[in-house]
Amino acid sequence: MSRSRARLVLHGGAGALPDRDYGPQLAHMRGLIEAGRDRLAAGAAALDVVVETIAELEASGLYVAGRGASPNLAGVYELDASLMDGPSRAAGAVAALAGFASPIRAARAVMDTTPHVLLAGAGAAAFAAARGLEAIHDPDAWFTPVWSETEISASGSKVGTVGCLARDETGALAAGTSTGGTFCKLPGRVGDSPIPGAGVWADDTVAVSCTGEGEMFIRAAVAAQIAHRMRFGGETLAAAAQAALDEVGALGGDGGLIALSADGEIAMPFNSKGMKRACLDADGAITSQAF
Repeated sequence: MSRSRARLVLHGGAGALPDRDYGPQLAHMRGLIEAGRDRLAAGAAALDVVVETIAELEASGLYVAGRGASPNLAGVYELDASLMDGPSRAAGAVAALAGFASPIRAARAVMDTTPHVLLAGAGAAAFAAARGLEAIHDPDAWFTPVWSETEISASGSKVGTVGCLARDETGALAAGTSTGGTFCKLPGRVGDSPIPGAGVWADDTVAVSCTGEGEMFIRAAVAAQIAHRMRFGGETLAAAAQAALDEVGALGGDGGLIALSADGEIAMPFNSKGMKRACLDADGAITSQAF
């Protein structure tokens, strides 16, 4: 019996609070890993599994992405997401998208139906409407922010993101990232999550999804840096991932990332207080952790 090539890795965002119960998030991520594992075993493409898994993370309201996002300083919920296909390096992304439930589905539509990589703001919203994506008619009723102002003040954490990486039975890699952005952000602020090379990357070497202080991840080009360290520098996945995250730390930022190599290796480093994460390893075991 041949060994499965399927791998799946998730994160539910950096910045876990030590005194908070993340049981619901960890159980939810384990369930998504199980569902994604079964889809991959049945022959589903890595890209499709990444999109569907992130859409479930967005819809759950358990993370600072999709339904669990917080509004910006103007009271508007602006969401970001990106997606990348390893074999083709096709990419799609949306930034500062308001009024729609699933930014990752909008990112997939950008990838599949336009010659562009990134649509933002009103243009992204008009595109999502034209594609018939699910609209949010009453944002205050629909959104259920994960972070309260009291928790933000107590912890100092302002970030949260979700991400998914997959390798399917053909060996193809895919990566996606989705976020509600930082708490109390300026209108129009965009972090690393919708930027290929910063918050997401997939090629024939590695797939990466990042979470944390987006400005620092942009400045360090973290996701692409890992790929380039491996491709051109010959570094291992673990060494490349840690070195890229160390550069974020040197810039004064914190956060974490998940990375999956073409060989099936997994790295999940973080320098924040915690990072909610789960994975399906080479032996078929599922692990989920917050710290």
